[in-house]
Amino acid sequence: MKIIFKPIGIVHSPYSQKKDIKKSQNIDPKGFETVRGELEIFGEFAEGLQDIDGYSHIILIFAFHKAGEKKLYAHPPFDDRRRGVFSTRSPNRPNPIGLSILRLIKRDKNKLQVQGVDMLDGTPILDIKPYTPRDQKPLARFGWLEEWLD
Repeated sequence: MKIIFKPIGIVHSPYSQKKDIKKSQNIDPKGFETVRGELEIFGEFAEGLQDIDGYSHIILIFAFHKAGEKKLYAHPPFDDRRRGVFSTRSPNRPNPIGLSILRLIKRDKNKLQVQGVDMLDGTPILDIKPYTPRDQKPLARFGWLEEWLD
């Protein structure tokens, strides 16, 4: 089975290279919360942004367009142990798809100003969904990340 996606826009981010993101993560694993960027939605999809302004947060689904070799293990930048790729946010995965929850600051026509950016400049956007109460689940455990979130 072959699945093909057409990007609906691109991310404008302060991160131009993978090493910039890794440097931010090494400093603080929660360090992306204040990073601002812009989502530029292509004209043919701009009408789909109608009513998005009413949400405080959005779910961004994107392609890791500069991912490396597909792997089943990852070495998180702030951890010295090898972890299963599905327990990490590594871009080097069987299907290089990313997901981030971003704070929506404002919309200006086909552009969304957002906060919480953790992707590279030029990242292809695959979809946007509103972050709703249905998405807000209380978390009981944080797996191997618990030691880093204290």
